[in-house]
Amino acid sequence: MELQQLIDVILSVAMSVVGWFARELWAAVKELKYDLSKMREDLPKNYIARDDYKDDIRDIRDMLSKIFDKLDNKQDK
Repeated sequence: MELQQLIDVILSVAMSVVGWFARELWAAVKELKYDLSKMREDLPKNYIARDDYKDDIRDIRDMLSKIFDKLDNKQDK
């Protein structure tokens, strides 16, 4: 009977440690999910998409090339 009690105590302590570890992992995953959703929400506010940036730069380059063409065609009087 003594051996059975020892095994029960060891198993209960081991299961308690496993339960605590699982609870900590669960809390960490929950926090990571929250952080990820917060980042997805804040990311478009702080950064611009690459395609939008390329389109805007292309428009600026077109405007600058038109200005430079007009300056090249201008004759000094």
